[in-house]
Amino acid sequence: MKFKQVLLILSGILLTALLYLLGPTVSEVKPNAISRPSATQLFNIESFITKQTSDSFTVNKLTQIRSAINSSNSDAEKIRLLNQAASLCKDSLKIYEAYAFYSGEAAKLDNSEKNLTFAAQLFLGALRAEHDDAKLSWESEQAISLFEKAIALNPTNDDLKIGLASCYIYGKGRNGDPQETMKGIQGLLDIVRRDSNNLKAQLVLGVGGYVSGQYDKAISRLEKIVKSQPDNIEAIAFLADSYAGKGDKNEAVKWYLVLKKMVNDPDYSNEIDERIANLNKR
Repeated sequence: MKFKQVLLILSGILLTALLYLLGPTVSEVKPNAISRPSATQLFNIESFITKQTSDSFTVNKLTQIRSAINSSNSDAEKIRLLNQAASLCKDSLKIYEAYAFYSGEAAKLDNSEKNLTFAAQLFLGALRAEHDDAKLSWESEQAISLFEKAIALNPTNDDLKIGLASCYIYGKGRNGDPQETMKGIQGLLDIVRRDSNNLKAQLVLGVGGYVSGQYDKAISRLEKIVKSQPDNIEAIAFLADSYAGKGDKNEAVKWYLVLKKMVNDPDYSNEIDERIANLNKR
């Protein structure tokens, strides 16, 4: 397993209370709400594309497609062109963020639950492993918009609601505003009150408990998941981090070692060994 893939799957193990730095300890930090500029002010996808590639020919082709989109009066034609732009970004430019963006814009025009969900999941997958504040905010807003549109088409779909809540917990809440984390948690609580065995919702609630420093609540939910799904790597990663955050070294080390054995990757094993060594210094 490639190390970057491991980091994506095991985002929990790399998150501290601020979820960006792997510090020598894991302590409860509850950041104050911060007034931030909008994501569109901080991150511009067109500028990002230009900076990410030296393929001027393909970028010029993309510019021509965008111009055609702007001049078209047909939604069907705009959808076709947006999907063409998405394919160009995926296959030629290999810029995932642009692929997700154009897929999302096409889905909004098409307004089908399937395509909106697909594009929303593209952004959710990206933001879960995102470490750049501006891009994280932008990805979160894009995903939230797409999930909300999909939910409007299918208001009873709990998977869509879990996806939306995840955008706040893995995304906006990580940018320093605990109120955003609570938005996600409240949405998930509505689901588990109706269905306490919804393990997808319980997992994200466990992550939300960890993010907000409510380690006992996180542990309770994550242990339920691990008992039912002993091979759920993400749940185990956050469970280990939650025990570390609580200050229970023995349980944290136990689950870090389980994680180390399951992943079986040399680079990741080194990360875990460092984490355990830091815990033992406390």
